[in-house]
Amino acid sequence: MPSSVDFSGRPFHFIGIGGIGMSAIAYILAKRKLPVYGSDIKSSHITERLQGMGAHIFWSQDASNFEVFQTALNGSSPDSEMIGVVSSAVAGTVGTSVATAEALKLNGNGSSAQAIGGLPQVVCSTAIHPANAEYRAALDLGCPIFHRSDVLAALIQDYQSIAVAGTHGKTTTSSLIGFMLMAAGLDPTIVVGGEVNAWEGNARAGEGPYLVAEADESDGSLVKLVAKIGIVTNVELDHPDHYETLDQVIDIFKVFAQNCQTLVGCIDDEIVKDCLAPHVSYSLQPDKGADYTASDVEYGAESTKAQIWERGAFLGEMELKLLGKHNLSNALAAVAVGRLLGLEFSAIATAIAGFEGARRRFEVRGFHNDILFVDDYAHHPSEILVTLAAARLRIAGSDKTPQSRRVVAIFQPHRYSRTLTFLPEFAQSFGDADLVVACDIYSAGEPNLGEISGQQVADLIAKEGREVVFAPSLESVSKFLTENLQPGDLALFLGAGNLNQIIPEVMAFYQAADRPD
Repeated sequence: MPSSVDFSGRPFHFIGIGGIGMSAIAYILAKRKLPVYGSDIKSSHITERLQGMGAHIFWSQDASNFEVFQTALNGSSPDSEMIGVVSSAVAGTVGTSVATAEALKLNGNGSSAQAIGGLPQVVCSTAIHPANAEYRAALDLGCPIFHRSDVLAALIQDYQSIAVAGTHGKTTTSSLIGFMLMAAGLDPTIVVGGEVNAWEGNARAGEGPYLVAEADESDGSLVKLVAKIGIVTNVELDHPDHYETLDQVIDIFKVFAQNCQTLVGCIDDEIVKDCLAPHVSYSLQPDKGADYTASDVEYGAESTKAQIWERGAFLGEMELKLLGKHNLSNALAAVAVGRLLGLEFSAIATAIAGFEGARRRFEVRGFHNDILFVDDYAHHPSEILVTLAAARLRIAGSDKTPQSRRVVAIFQPHRYSRTLTFLPEFAQSFGDADLVVACDIYSAGEPNLGEISGQQVADLIAKEGREVVFAPSLESVSKFLTENLQPGDLALFLGAGNLNQIIPEVMAFYQAADRPD
């Protein structure tokens, strides 16, 4: 593994460039006018955005993707056949070879190693298998190979960085902090694990001195990040595919805490309080003695209001559009960071009041036939609990009678390892649902060892007294929903897999019911 990432002009090549984490970093590099290449197996709005910025994307993960770099190193121009192959792969469209070849030519008299920058720096994520043909080719060619976290760590060193870690709440908290800095005119650079409408994607390249980054603990790479300000929202075991025990997770967070110049932490989480000892603390419980806390809280159906305190001194009232205790806690983290950066509370409160949230975090997708459709990334029992509590708050503000209001939780378990490890907790996390529709487990690339199934999950939830329907496939889930949702329902889609793909078709069915005959 090479010792340092080169931001001086050497090209980057991302294997799996369309991933939510990979694409965010590729976007920042492209905005910095660095040559960005990559591969993926299908096009998406994310890859289209990168292509629009000049990134060159191949639609297969093959060794041949490196031919353009090898040709440049040989000091020769690619022949017309190769240009056509590379051009079509990059553009994904027949008939654009001339334009793409021009983009790859890089010099008036053909390619050269200097013009293209030599062999690329290859960026991978943990999702890339060592047997991947493109990865193996990069090794054989001697390309410097970096994990995604290595490039993020190098970017963090280029800024006064704010890294948001924690088992839950990272995306919302980092997005909220980024939005706050934007509203305050600090023009931050932002790298998060979700898409945010405020900057039309999962990344933003600013001209200011600050970078806000979501810091992921899933594969242990959290230890590489050294930030000016670190935030830890909470600590739980969430990735049993990587960690065997909670103690291993705690050790990773301890290293992260030591690496941060200032650590901000939520002391409502006992592990954060006792094991990480944050320099600046926040809590929803005024009697805990945190630096930042809230009182007179009103958890409403449309917003959350609270009085905010700083080390015993009243700062003012804050309102946020995000629902539930967990989001008020996330907002307190943003307050703490804002104050560390010298922002007036009035500016912080104004920004927080304007934040709409990140996509797939209690994202309202539509309202048809008096049914509210909500998409949420929750895939851990703790996340499901707080998301369903927010859903219960939302329907409390409905003008429907109690008998006609239901929270319908549509749940796709994510990963066999996680589902098996937390099976009892999953069974107990649907207390705020009136009806649960469970489907088969989304593997996320894990092999099915036959130890757990979606049917078992549904059966255990039913034993906890919930009304449960098991619909194994997405097609059967869609069919059930189009036949059984009723006016007044809140249909909440829960999971980190592909369950949300059926939301448009289910909404379209009920949208048709809205139209007069």
